[in-house]
Amino acid sequence: MSANILGIYETHLPVRDLERSVAFYRNKLGLELAKVLPDRKVAFFWVGKKEQGMLGLWQSGSGPLNMTLHFAFRCDLGAVISGCETLMAQGIQPLGFHGEPVTEPVVIGWMPALSLYFKDPDGHSIEMLAVLPDTPDPEFGVQSHLAWLAR
Repeated sequence: MSANILGIYETHLPVRDLERSVAFYRNKLGLELAKVLPDRKVAFFWVGKKEQGMLGLWQSGSGPLNMTLHFAFRCDLGAVISGCETLMAQGIQPLGFHGEPVTEPVVIGWMPALSLYFKDPDGHSIEMLAVLPDTPDPEFGVQSHLAWLAR
């Protein structure tokens, strides 16, 4: 069955302020707003084409223990490589694997995948990820893209 799983089609996040989160995902990330159901306080976005994925944002107040969630967008290599500049142009701080500010993506060697993180307005951890065509290198750990290229 796993060979048939190509990516995440749908994920949902709790948000404190639906209007603020809709603006972030629409205006800063450029996702297409699919539907808002004001009476249910939920908004849905297409992620890629309708067949590819959907993101639901549910206004729910603070989650227990200030819980935040994580998900990764499947991206092409060019989008992740240029991701720092793209995010910074939108006023979003790019982050590394451990949440530190970065100026370039990191590579997760065991996959290998090029990866870049950032936070949404509710503090959820969002990742841009592109699987690399290279041979996995578990000994590499998680380091900068430049370090990966210099191996």
